[in-house]
Amino acid sequence: MDTLCITGGRVLHPDGRVRTDDVVIDRDAGRILAVGDETRAADATATLDATGGLVIPGLVNAHTHASMTLLRGYADDKPLDAWLREDIWPVEAALTPDDIEAGAELAALEMIRSGTTAFADMYFAVDRVAAVVDRAGLRARLGHGVVTLGKDEPAAAADIDESLSVAAELDGAADGRIRTAFMPHSLTTVNEDHLRDGIARAAAADVPVHLHANETADEVDPIVDERGQRPLEYADELGALGADTFLAHCVHVDDAEIDLLADTDTAVVHCPASNMKLASGMAPVARLREAGVTVALGTDGAASNNDLDLFDEMRDAAMIGKLAAGDASAVPAAAAVDLATAGGADALGLPGGRIEPGAAADVAVVDLDAAHLTPVHDPVSHLVYAARGSDVRHTVCDGRVLMRDREVVTLDAAAVRERAAAAAHDLVARAEADG
Repeated sequence: MDTLCITGGRVLHPDGRVRTDDVVIDRDAGRILAVGDETRAADATATLDATGGLVIPGLVNAHTHASMTLLRGYADDKPLDAWLREDIWPVEAALTPDDIEAGAELAALEMIRSGTTAFADMYFAVDRVAAVVDRAGLRARLGHGVVTLGKDEPAAAADIDESLSVAAELDGAADGRIRTAFMPHSLTTVNEDHLRDGIARAAAADVPVHLHANETADEVDPIVDERGQRPLEYADELGALGADTFLAHCVHVDDAEIDLLADTDTAVVHCPASNMKLASGMAPVARLREAGVTVALGTDGAASNNDLDLFDEMRDAAMIGKLAAGDASAVPAAAAVDLATAGGADALGLPGGRIEPGAAADVAVVDLDAAHLTPVHDPVSHLVYAARGSDVRHTVCDGRVLMRDREVVTLDAAAVRERAAAAAHDLVARAEADG
């Protein structure tokens, strides 16, 4: 058996305890074989040194638009609707598959460097994103984003068809590390007939559903005014809620909608940095978790964040969670870590999120040997309130080392950055020329 032993570090266990243990990985199966088993550790084929570090589950970025790394810093300091209509959608109209691949590769590099091993991505040219996931060695839930707003009937129907066909064709790619979903953009950017049709067809094919919901008041009010019902009641009527659905944002949800999410076992992906930057509001994360809703953590796209560092996101989730609840004990450090690990894996229906025998071998090693991480009274506190993505020393996904001693081994970092910078420059030049 080909085994890898992560040795010498302290390990974050599923019960929240931290203790010194070796983690032994079956590299062929991509699974954790043992934790704290000295005999298996001694017999390991290879080792990865975690001395002075904390071994944690690989982080899960449960909602992003990876290729929007090309638009990092392109359009800032606007509310969501104006930002989308005036800046993002016009430049996205000029995107090519090559651009999308270059942006996704840059996102993969950034995520590996900051300890993320799995992500959910809603975008376009999904086959090119899948190719990046494959060679980068990551795990992902991918889907083609559907927007029918402004499209005629044939184009709108074709968009629904493409999302469903992409989900069927790419599911199980990259040796099973890629799973898929039907991804209508939102309840307000896809019309009712197409939403109803797409969701029904996804359910018949056993395909999960992912969409934005209740992100801003401007998304909630039109549905309430036109239909006399809350957005998530409308979504439930469409058949969109359930154990195979995960919703991004859910900032403006009322108590009845929170109960509906819990009753239908629908997961929520909290994106605090994007919600703050776009002034969308503060999601009631503490109330959602108290109601029993599975809550995950996402960065959203790098155009509205502006990075893909889930350590930043954990800190933001804990901080804004306290403000939203008016309670300094709300969303404590352990809860924020859960959002970024087990909560993310559960929401996406992907393996990982826990370090225990039989779990997927998706792990990261965080160095604790830095001024901003000294002293270490509580390593879990440090993960949320003090650590940064740059503190990650090693990243492993599916038993494969993606980064060793801060050097990404599955991608050529310099080439990725050069390609993405050139693609971003050319994309903006084309878009502005067309505009």
